[in-house]
Amino acid sequence: MNQPTPVRQGWRTVDIIVAAVVGVAFGVVFAGWNLLWAALGPAFTAFPPLQAFMYGVWLLPGVLGGLLIRKPGAATFTELVAATVSVFFGAASPLVIILYGLFEGLGAEAVYAGFRYRSWRLPVVLLAAFGAGLVPAVADNVLYNAAWAPLWILTYGVLVLASSTVIAGFGSHGLVRSLAKTGVLAPFASGREQTVA
Repeated sequence: MNQPTPVRQGWRTVDIIVAAVVGVAFGVVFAGWNLLWAALGPAFTAFPPLQAFMYGVWLLPGVLGGLLIRKPGAATFTELVAATVSVFFGAASPLVIILYGLFEGLGAEAVYAGFRYRSWRLPVVLLAAFGAGLVPAVADNVLYNAAWAPLWILTYGVLVLASSTVIAGFGSHGLVRSLAKTGVLAPFASGREQTVA
């Protein structure tokens, strides 16, 4: 199970379609999650950094896309599509959201690329999720939280990374395993690998 497998560099049509579908689906999820984040904001007035425990959902598509498709660019493409779709539901700064998606996808992509797209073990997936989470953990604190006390900034960054690792990392791994059992991932190495495990 999860032995290093050779990577096929070229994208097939099914790869593009599935990555796009996953990205669009998560773009819709993002829109709902944005509303939930805003609605729950007042509950964290006393200690706003605590809300960062919810952050991992926004990092799921890139980690999942990379794990599912297993081709160079898949993590970046999927996260970018999700971010782009989400802005159509309303965003104060669409370009910023799209750039976040691009760099968050690149964060996961860098880890998968670091393993030459050959290792898809759970620790690698968790590391990819951590890589994706590094982007908002730093960027949010620089762009939005700079006026906070250092402890708040540190707490926010740690919670974003923890949320990304748990939700995007374990979540992606669990989703692929669950989907593989249904047979819908048969065209992908990620699905075939799970069914023979």
